[in-house]
Amino acid sequence: MGEQPRRVSPLKNFVAGGAAGACLLLAGHPLDTIKVRLQTQPRASCAVLYTGTYDCFRKTVSKEGILGLYKGMGAPLAGVAPMMAISFFGFGLGKQLQQKDPDKPLMISSCVTSPLNTSKSTATCSQVQASSGRVTYSGPLDCALRLYKEQGIRSVYKGTVLTLIRDVPSSGLYFLTYEYLKRFLTAEGQSVHQLSTPNILLAGGVAGILNWTIALPPDVLKSNFQTAADGKYRGLLDVLRTLLREEGPAALYKGFNAVFLRAFPANAACFLGFEVALKGLDALAPSW
Repeated sequence: MGEQPRRVSPLKNFVAGGAAGACLLLAGHPLDTIKVRLQTQPRASCAVLYTGTYDCFRKTVSKEGILGLYKGMGAPLAGVAPMMAISFFGFGLGKQLQQKDPDKPLMISSCVTSPLNTSKSTATCSQVQASSGRVTYSGPLDCALRLYKEQGIRSVYKGTVLTLIRDVPSSGLYFLTYEYLKRFLTAEGQSVHQLSTPNILLAGGVAGILNWTIALPPDVLKSNFQTAADGKYRGLLDVLRTLLREEGPAALYKGFNAVFLRAFPANAACFLGFEVALKGLDALAPSW
């Protein structure tokens, strides 16, 4: 007889997804800081502030200490956990309702996380201002309040279209890859829910790398759009045209090394946190 699928309640997926988001952020934020600084660094004639990932890491630690790599983590810590909780909730619900259509539940998470993305925007401001030497905001909360006061409610949705362009296709590939690799790595006769920790890490890490292969160009556009002075860009196409005109197609892959160095460990930690949390919930609250 084949394996009987285990039904996981949406509530358990939601709670475990929140734990996964916290693991993702804690493991990946330092390289995310480097990625954002590489993507948004000013380009003056032939000189650049950072020559690459290692140079950015070295200068950041030298100037700001190791905590400089965790600039702006407070806001996304409050945003990423519910964002990933919704993502895993939508994914789990979609598997139950329409197993062969992995994109449908992912649209749920992408639409709902657009306002939550403003927490990432405030983190981006904090990450960038330290490297530029201009301290405009005292922290992520001050950044969020100032953005709301100066630009109104529209600042909450700044970059929403770019977020959807980035997240819808890449998230579909993300969860699809993880599920496929889980089944591929499961030994014959065993349940997919008995997958070993190394295999969970492998599946999650590979899923993260493939996710960012698609997500990086729109992420570069989003970072530049969110950190630009108000009114600098008229919209998505203007950001794209400006980057291509000033820096060429390679500009869409700025921060490439930092992204792919981060993608494997951060997403491996994310899915391991999810699976461990699910097992803990099964033990503590089997009736959920």
